[in-house]
Amino acid sequence: VLVVDDKDEPLITMDLLQEDDEAAKYIQNISIPSALIDKKFGEQLKKAVKDGEMVNVNLDWREAVPHPDNRVEYELWTNSNDECGPKCDMLMHFLKEFKGAAQLLEKGGYSQFTPHYITWYCPQAFVVSKQCKSQCINHGRYCAPDPEQDFSTGYDGKDVVVENLRQLCVFNVANEIKKPWIWWDYVTDFHIRCPMKEKKYNKKCAETVIKSLGLEVKKIDKCMGDPNDDSDHPLLKMEQDSQIGKGSRGDVTILPTLVVNNRQYRGKLGRKAVLKAICAGFEETTEPNVCLSDDMETNECLSDNGGCWQDKAANVTACRDTFRGRVCECPTFNGVQFKGDGYSNCERN
Repeated sequence: VLVVDDKDEPLITMDLLQEDDEAAKYIQNISIPSALIDKKFGEQLKKAVKDGEMVNVNLDWREAVPHPDNRVEYELWTNSNDECGPKCDMLMHFLKEFKGAAQLLEKGGYSQFTPHYITWYCPQAFVVSKQCKSQCINHGRYCAPDPEQDFSTGYDGKDVVVENLRQLCVFNVANEIKKPWIWWDYVTDFHIRCPMKEKKYNKKCAETVIKSLGLEVKKIDKCMGDPNDDSDHPLLKMEQDSQIGKGSRGDVTILPTLVVNNRQYRGKLGRKAVLKAICAGFEETTEPNVCLSDDMETNECLSDNGGCWQDKAANVTACRDTFRGRVCECPTFNGVQFKGDGYSNCERN
């Protein structure tokens, strides 16, 4: 199905205003491929069909994505909130599923990945309101919606903004030590270890994950600054500026949004589909092996034991490699089942 825009404008991303569980189930059962095309191209197609011409249309990433050289720059506009229903579940599933491929591309120098986080600002007249105080930091400059859409219970929007900022700082600190791929480990581990539903979405749990990945908590705290400051935060200010479209990219208005070589990706947020789009961004003949083969197995337990618990003396580890990445689960050793969280502790039962 080709949907023709009724205005001459940069293409937008189609999205539901509100996606509840019932709508999500309905949408998942729709398997018809679809695409939004601009008005000019749509008029050309309609005229050709009306004139009785045979029209063949190919949907092909190879020509849709600019492919100037042997490195692809891509970015993901994401969110740390895990309580927004099907869309959050889909995003978290993608992060876990795509982590292995993303880290292979980064470690090989084939890609330059940057995470981004959308924030809103509170109008000056409402800065002292209950809503703005609960949803914003830095005196209304950077805001996120309340996760439960209920100001009287659970977490506040400002909790999400603070964790989003922490994830940006994790990326920056990891980038300084030339290991930017650690961001993927942090966001996936944080989701597993610090979920909102278990009331662990907080600074203490986040710092446990940070330490397990070998990053310095002090550096990340310094990067984050004080959320009560009445001033611009350099990182979050850059994020707000980056949301505005430049060139052919267009504004970033919804989550999640993937951008490949400065073009917004419009397709399924799945490992194979996204990898195809990224691989289309390489100059021909410069594609890495990960683009030419489905064999993407990597043993994530080989590097720092995957950040999991281990007893070096007894040669026992909680790290277990799987096709979708490593898991930290306390092992059974000599017939004895160990108990614990698999990350920081495992004890004989």
